[in-house]
Amino acid sequence: MPKKYGFKEKDLVVAHVVNLILTGKLRSGDRVDRNEIAHELGVSRVPIQEAVVQLEHDGILSTQYHRGAYVETFDESVVREHHEIYGMLSGVASARAAEARNPAHLHQLSTLLDTMRANIDSRAFQDAAFQFRVLINEEYSGPRLLAVIRGSQSFLPRAFWPAYQDNHRDLLRFLEADYDAIRAGDGPAARAANNGRAALMAQIMLTELVRRGVLPPQGVAHVEF
Repeated sequence: MPKKYGFKEKDLVVAHVVNLILTGKLRSGDRVDRNEIAHELGVSRVPIQEAVVQLEHDGILSTQYHRGAYVETFDESVVREHHEIYGMLSGVASARAAEARNPAHLHQLSTLLDTMRANIDSRAFQDAAFQFRVLINEEYSGPRLLAVIRGSQSFLPRAFWPAYQDNHRDLLRFLEADYDAIRAGDGPAARAANNGRAALMAQIMLTELVRRGVLPPQGVAHVEF
């Protein structure tokens, strides 16, 4: 597989492993084949080890001494938990933005919302939505908060979302609520908007994972025989 220049090799490995899980090629309890990843991505074992450390920190893999790395439990509750954590952390950043009410940032957020409204059924919507959150997270998070926000996004790969244009209007509703709360200086409302958006994103992802056969229908426990 050709290397993608401009990306850290460790990040490529992380994205690759997450994609294997989201497509059902790796499932709960499966061992991660480092040699296969090295061959497929054309990377050394160093970035693979770095990726394993990150994925273990993010709760996606677990390592066993002298046995390797294994996929942690991946089911409906795990997907919802990752999104719930992401929503809470993003809400902290938005609440800080609401406290600051920076006019320049409000103008940038408003412009991004206009872009989303004008491109509701295109990839441009997702690009603007991504920039909307990047602006808030990077401007109103300290190093620790920003690090854990990024860690909570492991199961929210950006490439997953552009295809789900039918849900853009619902996502826009929460982003508009986030902006309105920030503009009004209402921290609790900003947190609520982020929690609502994250819950919607979890439901969208779960619906797709069930459609792909990666997870059983929601509410149905998977039993190993």
